[in-house]
Amino acid sequence: MVRQAKAQRMLSHDQIWVALDRLAARAGLSPSGLAKRAGLDPTTFNRSKRVTADGRERWPSTESIAKALAATGDSIDTFARLVDGEAGDGRSVPLLGLALAGASGAFDESGLPSGKGWSEVALPFPEDSKTFALAIAGDVLAPTYRDGDVILVSPSAAIHKGDRVVVKTRAGEVTIATLKRRTAKALELQPLDVSLAERTMATGEVAWIARIVWASQ
Repeated sequence: MVRQAKAQRMLSHDQIWVALDRLAARAGLSPSGLAKRAGLDPTTFNRSKRVTADGRERWPSTESIAKALAATGDSIDTFARLVDGEAGDGRSVPLLGLALAGASGAFDESGLPSGKGWSEVALPFPEDSKTFALAIAGDVLAPTYRDGDVILVSPSAAIHKGDRVVVKTRAGEVTIATLKRRTAKALELQPLDVSLAERTMATGEVAWIARIVWASQ
């Protein structure tokens, strides 16, 4: 009876999409990175494609799921476990596209995830409870980070000279750079493109700064 009830259980829209997010994370990819590896349009698994303009739920096709599984080398049994919440690589953390990180309400005053637009990604290793992930879109940060890469950001990790960091200004600008120097009055940052000049930010301009602790490369 229990087996029969489980077999007849209806899968929810959120369960299927979260399972695809977890499948991508197991392969060290963002959802768009997984779609590209599977030979699909890069936006196939994006959050913007999960609900229609008039608010109706849009489900991934069985063909796209099959191609995603083939691309990662996983089985349908693995996908079923991901649907049931077994990420297989530890717990999950909030995931947001980097382009949305500057939006009002995406983070609280402490630099922690807040509001709508977040999905989730499974961690490749245990980490603190405040860690979140950002998905890179486009090649503006290449060759350090490329389209489809996912970076894990820890607001509670100690920051030292030479660390790669994410900085959000009070004006809403989000910058990824290498920390050159930090004083009580300012941050000195080196853009990832070392051909660009260093940048100095007054401490009063900075809403928060957090260290990048891992990247899927």
